[in-house]
Amino acid sequence: MDQLTLTNPVFVTYAIAAAIMVLKVMLQGWITVARMMANDAGLASPEDLKPGPANRNPRPEQLAPNDDVDRSRRIHRNDLENIPAFLAIGLVFVAIAPPLAAAQWLMYGFVVARLLHTFAYSTAQRHEVRAIFYTVGSLIVIAMAVWVLAAAIPLL
Repeated sequence: MDQLTLTNPVFVTYAIAAAIMVLKVMLQGWITVARMMANDAGLASPEDLKPGPANRNPRPEQLAPNDDVDRSRRIHRNDLENIPAFLAIGLVFVAIAPPLAAAQWLMYGFVVARLLHTFAYSTAQRHEVRAIFYTVGSLIVIAMAVWVLAAAIPLL
C-alpha cells in the first residue's frame, strides 16, 4: 500500500490521469444531454415523450435518430468500453512500482489518445483517424497489463 499514496509520483501520475478520464466519461454524458436539448431530438426511450419540464412539447419524431446526439452517445459508449480498463490496470501498474518516466508516458499517453479520439469522433474524421487514436490507447493499456503480468508471474 506504500505505492498508493500521494507521496509516490507514479501514483500522482495515475491520480491525475484517472481523474481526467473520469471527468471525461462523466462530462460526455452531459454533452449528450446538451446536444439533445439543442437539437430538440435524439431521445432514446419512448417514455422520454411524456410531457415534463424538460420536454413540454413531445413529438414522436424526437425519437428518430439524430447524428449530433448519436455521435455523442457513440463517443460515450467508446469511453465506457476503454477507460475502465485503463483505470483498473493503471492502479495495479502503480502497485508494481514502474519507473516514473514510463508511467508518465503510458498514462498521459492514454489520456492524450482518448482526448484525440474524442476530437476525431466529434469532428467526423475518417474511421482511420479515429482508429489510430483508439489503437494507441489500446496498445498502452495492453502494454501496462503485460508489464504487470511480467512483474507478477515470477512471484508465484
